[in-house]
Amino acid sequence: MKETGVRNGAFGADKFGFKHLDAVNWNLGTPALYEYALRHGEATVTADGALCAETGVFTGRSPKDKFTVRDATTENTVWWGGNQSITSGQFQALYEDFLRHAEGMTLFAQDLYGGADPAVRIRTRVYTELAWHSLFIRTLLIRPAMSELSDFVPDLTIVDLPSFRADPERHGVRSENVVAIDFARRIVLIGGSQYAGEIKKSVFTTLNYYLPAQGVMPMHCSANVGPEGDAAIFFGLSGTGKTTLSADPGRTLIGDDEHGWGDNGIFNFEGGCYAKCIKLSAEAEPAIYAASRRFGTVLENVVFDPHSREVDFDDGSRTENTRSAYPLDFIPNASPTGRAGQPRNLVMLAADAFGVLPPIARLTPAQAMYHFLSGYTAKVAGTERGVTEPLPEFSTCFGAPFLPRDPSEYGNLLRQLIARHEVDCWLVNTGWTGGKYGVGSRMPIRVTRTLLTGALNGSLRNVAFRADPYFGFAVPTAVPGVPDEILDPVNTWSDKADFDQTARRLVAMFQKNFARFEGKVDPEVRAAAPEIRLAAE
Repeated sequence: MKETGVRNGAFGADKFGFKHLDAVNWNLGTPALYEYALRHGEATVTADGALCAETGVFTGRSPKDKFTVRDATTENTVWWGGNQSITSGQFQALYEDFLRHAEGMTLFAQDLYGGADPAVRIRTRVYTELAWHSLFIRTLLIRPAMSELSDFVPDLTIVDLPSFRADPERHGVRSENVVAIDFARRIVLIGGSQYAGEIKKSVFTTLNYYLPAQGVMPMHCSANVGPEGDAAIFFGLSGTGKTTLSADPGRTLIGDDEHGWGDNGIFNFEGGCYAKCIKLSAEAEPAIYAASRRFGTVLENVVFDPHSREVDFDDGSRTENTRSAYPLDFIPNASPTGRAGQPRNLVMLAADAFGVLPPIARLTPAQAMYHFLSGYTAKVAGTERGVTEPLPEFSTCFGAPFLPRDPSEYGNLLRQLIARHEVDCWLVNTGWTGGKYGVGSRMPIRVTRTLLTGALNGSLRNVAFRADPYFGFAVPTAVPGVPDEILDPVNTWSDKADFDQTARRLVAMFQKNFARFEGKVDPEVRAAAPEIRLAAE
């Protein structure tokens, strides 16, 4: 077996179980991985120098193909209501078949850290079949110093073989595509998909399992920090503005997607950003646009002109989920450490396509836990024939597919941290105003930024608030620079009766969704729910 690059001689591919590999390329840098990817036709270089790859059939994650080993380690610690199981024997068969499939292959290995806090980070080794996957994960996780590679022993090993096809009968899975996690052995096996995001989210899932036991809250959120050390957390599902709103030129970006929160403050899990880039423009998102047009950036499923190689971020013909992965330091005001102190503000972003949530609301700790467990946003319905109404999406903790543990465990930990550090909590609607999707318009970004600035600098604490009659949270009545009518969403609707009916419908959706958590939260959190009478009248 030929080996290139820098690795720890005491713990290599042979110890993991690989046999008869043609070669292993250890910890290669960006130029070398470009060369391998281009030589083997894995990707193309764009006019700006980014490496652009297509992911084939899978243009996003496949959560229905994700399985966790159910054994003595996980029987009472994993949330089986939200996770699919396989047996230890089925995983062992899968593991052996992965090793057999890899025989004769050239693999790429990266030794990386998941987590910027040395006290709790997880040492991660990732073996990939594709060079561009190796560049992707090298970009998105944290790279150790060269001196740290000589004695690097992994806490977690991920094997990513897109050409592998699982056998549902033999391996206990759903299809030929598979993501299988064994928390006891600390191994993740990914097969059948070229979508690189599966690797990144496997690390996140693993941290979501191990960190709560250490009193650290893992979060699907972006984070930034102001000049006074005033850190802020932004929870939100895809399309709510999590990446855009945290990339504030007046504040330092800590990270755009995954963080931990514990006794030492908040810290990024990653060393890069993974931004959606459909309709990306220099005008709306200049920092992300510039980062996506550089050597060292990995683009997924972005369309480009075959002759000029100029990218077209507006073209969603392959998928709306086009992606750009780039190192964090491609953002001019990014934190070099990925760490900050205790947060002063926590923001939950919801793109409300029903158009009834206010542009901002202040939450009590109990309300924050309620909305965190709800994880609400809404999808517009224009992509499905015959569907004209918005569709609600409730993803508990703003990351249901990545939660090995029961959601209430994360919710209670978050609530304790909010109370301990006296964090101000806000719900921000980045969705629609003046009517539901198809009638109203998207919330003006200038309004959202003005309100967020007020929340983060503390000035919003001093304005007058009213209690929202549907949801009960506190809504400002007047904010300098924001039209008064937009603060009360009913005033932006021409048909007030339609607003009332739509708001009641959304309240009922919240109530129905939260019923599964009512037995696991205290009376104060249950009381933070929208008024039951609104749905009943």
